[in-house]
Amino acid sequence: MPLTELEERARKALKPKKAGVIEPVRLERDSTFRFRCHPGVTCFTRCCRNMNIILTPYDIIRLKHRLGLSADAFLKLYAEPEILEVTGVPVARLRMLEDQGGKCPFVTPAGCQVYTDRPVSCRYYPIGMASLRQQEKHAGEEEEFFFLIKEDHCQGFQEPAEWTVDSWRADQEADLYDRMNRGWMELMLRKKSFGDDVDMPPKAQRLFYMVTTNAEQFRRFVFESRFLEKYEVDESVLRNILEDDVALMEFGFEFLKTAVFGAESRVVRLRPDVLQAEVEKIRRRREKERKRLERLARGRR
Repeated sequence: MPLTELEERARKALKPKKAGVIEPVRLERDSTFRFRCHPGVTCFTRCCRNMNIILTPYDIIRLKHRLGLSADAFLKLYAEPEILEVTGVPVARLRMLEDQGGKCPFVTPAGCQVYTDRPVSCRYYPIGMASLRQQEKHAGEEEEFFFLIKEDHCQGFQEPAEWTVDSWRADQEADLYDRMNRGWMELMLRKKSFGDDVDMPPKAQRLFYMVTTNAEQFRRFVFESRFLEKYEVDESVLRNILEDDVALMEFGFEFLKTAVFGAESRVVRLRPDVLQAEVEKIRRRREKERKRLERLARGRR
């Protein structure tokens, strides 16, 4: 895939509200750049507005815990659902304060109120990352690259502090967030591999959004519905996900891999009797369709 096409996808993912302020320049992990943001720079917090910040599953867990909110309350107060153009999957977008110039709800003149639990896109800034599977590569392999976001107003690039992409990621704990969100990114790539013309059915969209954004609702779905009558899950896994939101998030990635994309998982599996019933249901549906087509063909003669 040509670099120009990759960069165009990166621009679409960022969706800046003002044209011409973001200039992606491709970087590798050992590429160097100069940058430092602190209250002494004249542009302090100006970048914390008018951005389309997609909240990853781990972002939501960290933020809701920091604010002492349930996932339901957090999503109602601070997020909006949208279909991500690049992949066609439902995601939660951080709601900016449009009546206050589109600023982030967590920013003040003194800085970020949730700084130690800020989203991964904020941690990366002024670096952006794209992770895309290329058609010419084997299944499961992907193209990962970084780019520098240079906004006209930003004075942080005049600071003497020098970084590589990897040293910046480690300093900002972005690498931790990347590890936590790896399963989510793999689901995005799995959907993308189906092609742009294949839409996710509405029922699958609702399931995907619930599992990746709302830990409490997903936990109720696992333990209070007929979920465990349909799926086999080890007792040790069930004990972990009963209280641990991160363990539940990782379990959710495995469940979506099976339930939405039809891939095998060693963590959650359809019970043999349920699987057999599903196979039989598909067989009957196909047989019914075959007979319908035969009747139509005879009617045309």
